[in-house]
Order: sequence, then C-alpha cells, then structure tokens
Amino acid sequence: MPYYRQHVFFCINQREDGGKCCAQSHASTMRDYLKRRVQDSGLAGPGGVRVNIAGCLGRCAEGPVIVIYPEAVWYTYAGTQDLEEILNEHLQAGRWVERLRLAD
Repeated sequence: MPYYRQHVFFCINQREDGGKCCAQSHASTMRDYLKRRVQDSGLAGPGGVRVNIAGCLGRCAEGPVIVIYPEAVWYTYAGTQDLEEILNEHLQAGRWVERLRLAD
C-alpha cells in the first residue's frame, strides 16, 4: 500500500512577466481550503489523501489547475464549490468530475 492513496497538487505559481498564472486565481487560498476540507472529512494522512503545493505545472492558460495522482487527472476550478465537487466526487467517491477535467 502506498503511503498516501492520492496526492493533490495545486499550482500556486506567480509569473514574473505578469502573464496568466494560477496565483492570480488565489490558488494558495484554494489549496488551504481543500486541505482543511480533506482533513475535516477524515481523508487526510497516511493511507489517505495529501494536498500539496506545486510550482508551475505548465498549464497556465488553462488555470488555475490541480492534478491528482496516481490517476494523473487534471482539473481546473473556479472556486470552493468546484473544489467541494472534486472532494466529494473524485476523492471520496472515486468518480472523475468531467465538467472540470482538462484534456490529457
């Protein structure tokens, strides 16, 4: 069994050139929100879900973005309602949220 069942990586990159980036969409705040919700739901910790920050994930134009491993599913989100849907559907029920999913 892996140490964590799933890793959620939030891009929180801030571009120096002022171009579109995840930081402009309050990615750090959104990461803190989902991390707290994962903890509240009892999913956090060994054998469960880990929510991490990441530097640039290279999909700035599609952002803000997260990627969930080991499934390698990429999502965009607009706010906490989208993150709640990802939590409930993907992380808890194991169903991908197609309306938020980015193409591979």
